[in-house]
Amino acid sequence: MYKSIDLFAGIGGIRLGFENAFGKNISTVFVSEWDEHAQKTYRSNFEDDFEIAGDITQIDEKDIPDFDICLAGFPCQAFSLAGKRMGFNDDYKGMCRGTLFQDVVRICEYHKPKVIFCENVKGLKIHDRGRTYKVIKNAFEQIGYTVYEQVLNSKDFGVPQNRERIYIVAFRNDIDSSGFTFPIGHDSDTKIRDIMEEDVVSVKYYLSDVYLDTLKRHKARHEAKGHGFGYEIRDLDAQAGAIVCGGMGRERNLIVDDRLTDFTPVTHIKGEVNRQGIRKMTPREWARLQGFPDDYKLELADTHLYKQFGNSVTVNVIEAIAEKVEEVLENGGQQRKKNVG
Repeated sequence: MYKSIDLFAGIGGIRLGFENAFGKNISTVFVSEWDEHAQKTYRSNFEDDFEIAGDITQIDEKDIPDFDICLAGFPCQAFSLAGKRMGFNDDYKGMCRGTLFQDVVRICEYHKPKVIFCENVKGLKIHDRGRTYKVIKNAFEQIGYTVYEQVLNSKDFGVPQNRERIYIVAFRNDIDSSGFTFPIGHDSDTKIRDIMEEDVVSVKYYLSDVYLDTLKRHKARHEAKGHGFGYEIRDLDAQAGAIVCGGMGRERNLIVDDRLTDFTPVTHIKGEVNRQGIRKMTPREWARLQGFPDDYKLELADTHLYKQFGNSVTVNVIEAIAEKVEEVLENGGQQRKKNVG
């Protein structure tokens, strides 16, 4: 039985992927997530006999139970490197002070888990000309870990979403991880059509003609300036763009669904419901784009759910990586022989 902790847990996507891969061989012993709405969704879907901890910066590492695997989808905020010109082999505490990543390092330095798993935006690798990622890698190496990283695309792992993210796996140095490789995705045939709601969705997801005209004018203005911003209607036999929280997240993944027959609005809108069948995807469809199962409970208002799934991870990708992690722990997890090297 491996014990895990879930830091910056969101709605539990990383945990779900590891549980899918490890089955009954993994148990979560600590969860931290500061957003109260994310906490509500998390509690609805996971039964733990402990409370979700809030702000991780206020948690003493000594108060966290011992664990073998650290799961951490730490936020992709810019790292505080300004004024630090001492070279990037400096002590990690001097390099990542003021960032939430530091809390991952301090907790893992104290507990020395077998594995640290992190997910972040693809741009992390090139942020600040590569220095940010170098700080992350150096920090893990300084506390005794061998670090692997890879950018993977969700569309290669059975969901119709073009979403590239960087995944970082760090094994403790006394574990032989030389055989570790990231999974190679082959399943790129899934289409938006495959994840659409089975029944006709509420008229509230269909855009009003007035709002649709606003989006068209907005896109035309940006196109005239040579920008690529604006709404996008996706082909049902293709893949969605990466879903994000807020902004144009929903409008960048509009679809045409002509099953609606009653166009009577159920919310206050300007104008009328458009007759072309143009609508936003539903939170359940976003959940499916991220690989969440249909029995995953969605109990909050749509606004919160869109934010949560846009911020979350693709469960399928996490599961595929977790299977590779488990292979190392089971097959190469013994201590390296002292006479090696």
